[in-house]
Amino acid sequence: MSTPNAPTAICPFSGAAVPAAEAAEAPQVAPAATNGAGVAAPVADWVTIPDLYTNPFPIYQRMRSESPVHWVPAVNRYMVTSYAACHEIEQDEARFSADEKNSLMKRSMGHSMLRKDNPEHQVDRDSYGATLRPGTIKKHWNEIFAANHEKYLGELLAKGPGADFVWDYAAPYTAENLRLICGFHNSTQEDLQRWSQTLIDGTGNYADDPEIWAKAAVSSAEVDAAIDEMLPVLAKKPDHSLLSGLASMPIPLEAIRANLKMTIGGGLNEPRDVLATTVWALLKNPEQLEAVRNDPKLHAVAFEESVRWVAPIGMYPRETTQDGVLEGVHLAAGSRLGVVLGAANRDPKVFEDPEAFNIFRPKKPHLGFGGGVHFCAGTWIARAQVAQIAMPALFDRIPDLRLDPSAASVDAGWVFRGMTKMPVTWG
Repeated sequence: MSTPNAPTAICPFSGAAVPAAEAAEAPQVAPAATNGAGVAAPVADWVTIPDLYTNPFPIYQRMRSESPVHWVPAVNRYMVTSYAACHEIEQDEARFSADEKNSLMKRSMGHSMLRKDNPEHQVDRDSYGATLRPGTIKKHWNEIFAANHEKYLGELLAKGPGADFVWDYAAPYTAENLRLICGFHNSTQEDLQRWSQTLIDGTGNYADDPEIWAKAAVSSAEVDAAIDEMLPVLAKKPDHSLLSGLASMPIPLEAIRANLKMTIGGGLNEPRDVLATTVWALLKNPEQLEAVRNDPKLHAVAFEESVRWVAPIGMYPRETTQDGVLEGVHLAAGSRLGVVLGAANRDPKVFEDPEAFNIFRPKKPHLGFGGGVHFCAGTWIARAQVAQIAMPALFDRIPDLRLDPSAASVDAGWVFRGMTKMPVTWG
């Protein structure tokens, strides 16, 4: 991303740079009165977007210790940070709707299943079933993931020590996997990377930056054109892709377009960031890496611990449908919430020493893939391409892989968090 000349802040949901003057003009809404039910949420006016983007975890620690819910003026919504409160929201779509009004995601990507409640949500979700079910992954996709791993790991090795693990391997590997999963045979993995970033930036454009909207609109139109071109092709010559399955279903075109754009966003970022974060964490903890090398079953354990430790999708929105109380805090009908999985997964009431990456910790369910009816549909395919294919082959192929001591790695983000720079070396 180029650096603007003007002073910048960070978009709440994407981490994209926007003019600071515009970010300061985001609408502010005072917390509702309690009306005798529950207590008012404390106001966390000390929270800033740049601090969240750089390192949200100390902020989450302070917020959890004060209250499970805060009103945060900087993001113009309530942030929910305790495990119990986030879990309650996930299990109760009647009180906490995914269909948020004035959703930036709808504007950027269209009205996808991620912003629908049942029964509409389930209709869209069922249309993805055949492509993403575990049996199809095992019989069809794993072989393709293995071939893509060999290709892009080869390119990383060709670039030599000092290559960036994220941008020279993890990003193109997961983007190419997603391209084929979706059925974009008329596009490139570079297209998928560009579409993903610009559409996600649109979902976080709370400053209403026209340049961000323009880039998102260009990508949205490109995706629409690619879908429109591929649907008749795949109707005549079907394969295992999402577009092929959708071509034979009575799903409205606008729903197909919105759901594919949603998939391009999370379906690329999530496996890319989990892969890089897990490898980074293991390289920083050599005793755990050695255990993984000696026991292949621990690749899956390391994957799950990584998702708990740094949730790749760290926050998602919900909207209350009625007045009510959440973990003792009053919320008026129509309140906009941020369900902060990145905080819930480090709740010390649930996880011992939660700030540490530890594959040996007692097994407890994390919330990194969401829950309830909106449990991530791509969970199994992310586990396959990262824990079953990439990680075992990577450490086998480069047994002396290590972080480059001459160039620091960087992790960033809070709604989407992952490694943004990860130079590695070997030999």
